[in-house]
Amino acid sequence: MVKNTVMSTSIKKINLSGLARKLVLDGLLEDEKARSLLEEAQKKKKIFVSLLVENKLVSSIDIALAAAQEFGAPIVDLDLFEIDPDVVNLIKNETILKHHALPVFKRGKRLSVAISDPTNIQALDEIKFATGLITDALIVEEDKITKRIDRLIEGQDGDLSAMTDDEDYDDLDDLEVADDVPQDQDDGDIDDAPVVRFVNKVLLDAIKKGASDLHFEPYEKTYRVRFRIDGVLMEVAKPPMSLSNKIAARIKVMSRLDVSERRVPQDGRIKLKLSKTKSIDFRVSTCPTLFGEKSVMRILDSDAAALQIDQLGYEDHQKEVFLKNLHKPYGMFLVTGPTGSGKTVSLYTGINILNNTDINISTAEDPVEINLAGVNQVQVDERTGMSFEKALKSFLRQDPDIILVGEVRDINTASIAVKAAQTGHMVMSTLHTNDGPQTLTRLQDMGVQAFAVATSINLITAQRLLRRLNPNNRVSFEMPDDALKDEGFPDSMIEKGISLFEPGEVTEDNPGYKGRAGIYQVMSISDDMKRLIIEGANAVQLADQSAAEGIWDIRRSGLMKAADGLTSLSEVNRVTVE
Repeated sequence: MVKNTVMSTSIKKINLSGLARKLVLDGLLEDEKARSLLEEAQKKKKIFVSLLVENKLVSSIDIALAAAQEFGAPIVDLDLFEIDPDVVNLIKNETILKHHALPVFKRGKRLSVAISDPTNIQALDEIKFATGLITDALIVEEDKITKRIDRLIEGQDGDLSAMTDDEDYDDLDDLEVADDVPQDQDDGDIDDAPVVRFVNKVLLDAIKKGASDLHFEPYEKTYRVRFRIDGVLMEVAKPPMSLSNKIAARIKVMSRLDVSERRVPQDGRIKLKLSKTKSIDFRVSTCPTLFGEKSVMRILDSDAAALQIDQLGYEDHQKEVFLKNLHKPYGMFLVTGPTGSGKTVSLYTGINILNNTDINISTAEDPVEINLAGVNQVQVDERTGMSFEKALKSFLRQDPDIILVGEVRDINTASIAVKAAQTGHMVMSTLHTNDGPQTLTRLQDMGVQAFAVATSINLITAQRLLRRLNPNNRVSFEMPDDALKDEGFPDSMIEKGISLFEPGEVTEDNPGYKGRAGIYQVMSISDDMKRLIIEGANAVQLADQSAAEGIWDIRRSGLMKAADGLTSLSEVNRVTVE
């Protein structure tokens, strides 16, 4: 009886299932180590067998032999298999990577699947559901299936056919590019139908998913395509590395760039005609890298120019200050923030509000992203000598009421813009700074005199974009008052009680975030602020004055959005914590 009790306790102590239990019982793996690895696999959503091999705890062949002995499945050498790409294409690459399971051959209604852990029933069931075939497990060594999957994903075993095989896109070959150059160019790289289909599909996918930017990136052994969606980059495709030059050439053809020039950066534009009445513009930039040309596209959303100020996310008191300064007859109206923070949209919104038949508006932009009816837009091109400085000088002889400068980049542009603001013109522009007080000191660092800064600037709007919580997939949580205070919430709000939200369970069909909203610091230059500028105050002193005047900084604006349930505290911290 004692012996039986001891044995029972021993079995209970193991309390493991599947392959992990077999390895422990065979003495190939310690019980405690097995448990910790299983826990790690669950947390990191990794394959248990992969962790075993990565940490060199058990050899691939020992794992395969133990699995075959325990579960009666055949063990095979994957190196001996010549895998048909059509069989691999029966399931998506995402499924292969997720489960480390690879279809190797098909016979009738049965599909043989190479797998290192035959107890992974979820993998076999998912493949069975996706293909409609009966799945049989073939046990293979973990290191060999990893190498084969890596080769597959890098394009050595596959082609573009699976990447462009989508019933939603039947006319990928015939997708029209406005003003496209003829296809009979000398470079043979561009005359490749699968590449044309692939690039077209990527562009349409980006539009469909609401991406703002597309990245085509060559590396030494891989090639990847990424979309920036709601401000975050995510990988969407890994075409074969061998097609790197062909994809770059196709993008150049579409954007009317020099296909033969691969040594210097180039900028271009694509107008993709989706129908007789609908087209989408892309801004294209190519840059030579160590392993080929990287191409980045920015989707130019013409609908953004028609946004109303209420849609941008300004608080009521911020909107009031914004509109008050927008309608002043002269002075500078500056929008600041990093790349991709929505500065252009804010400026266009202001221009649309002011755009009437009795006002002459001229803009100098690099590039002109969106065409605005009734606005005189000039494309800045340094190669032809049309700089911001030269465009500004020309505008002053064109009887302007409002001048928009795409970006203040140097002292010459800044000086002319300041002089224009001081001589009866409204000047709107952008600057790459973090907040309002830093903008004031940045202009002085560029060489603009403190007096000129103080007397010319009416308003500075600093902004960021943060992701909105998906209202159908969010959960509330409570934080202690001390933690809320440490985050920066005011005592008055903490006393009333604050309910915060975070994303619920995130899936491909139900993401945690959907869309973006702006958070702002809208800083009007008061008389006290002007005195400090003239006296040579630094950014910290100007920030203290701004706070004393009740002006919200970007952090405070973000916290208010979190308290309203529009976004999560973690998203606010991602965007605003230095």
